[in-house]
Amino acid sequence: MNIKPLGDRVVIKNLEAEETTKGGILLTSAAKEKPQMAEVLAVGPGGNVDGKEIRMYVEPRQKVIYSKYAGTEVKLDGEEFIIVRQSDILAIVE
Repeated sequence: MNIKPLGDRVVIKNLEAEETTKGGILLTSAAKEKPQMAEVLAVGPGGNVDGKEIRMYVEPRQKVIYSKYAGTEVKLDGEEFIIVRQSDILAIVE
């Protein structure tokens, strides 16, 4: 199944959280902090959104940092995705 975002929306997928601490302690899934870094999978067309002209700055396959509580989580075909507005993306990681 393919997700095509509309307007200024971006589909992202979380990168895996760290399994161990810097000191080498193995973390359980409950102790892991929710990652804020993700990979961009699809980008909406931008255009006129809510009366404002929006230019899209992110592209598929880029790694980004997004706001901690941003977006809507969606599960399709056993995979989890997050759909966020471009304004919820804080930075592009190079």
